[in-house]
Amino acid sequence: MAKPAPEVDYQALAEFRYQIRKFLTFSQQFARAVGIDPQQHQLLLAIRGFPERTKLSIRTVAERLQIRHHSAVELIDRSVAHGLVQRQRDGIDRRRVTIHLTPKGERLLSELSLHHRDELRTAGPKLTRVLRSIIAGSSVSLPRGTRTLRRQG
Repeated sequence: MAKPAPEVDYQALAEFRYQIRKFLTFSQQFARAVGIDPQQHQLLLAIRGFPERTKLSIRTVAERLQIRHHSAVELIDRSVAHGLVQRQRDGIDRRRVTIHLTPKGERLLSELSLHHRDELRTAGPKLTRVLRSIIAGSSVSLPRGTRTLRRQG
């Protein structure tokens, strides 16, 4: 006899996605407020946060951002034009190009990261609570009057 399917807490899953979307919307709006597009912010963070920063290739950028290689090239081109990143030929394999942050890119990423950390201090507990609920398989009680996010712009 087949085992019954475990119950799914759709309310918790919906709340989890809602909390993620709220954070992503904050992140996108803040990136635009400092003069870069959200993808450029993701690129800066991927470069700075990569364990082996000095060896970040275009292929690795594409993988880390989950985009196609040609999209990574276009994003890097735009970011080079804005003075956020620079390309550098590998000293050993001249065919290989690595991507590095410029001082301007470092400054912008630092500013963005401080604000993101502050936002996560506010949003993190809600996100953590609902995620733990989903993982544990228990239901989560949502606050009354959970408001919907209004899109700005």
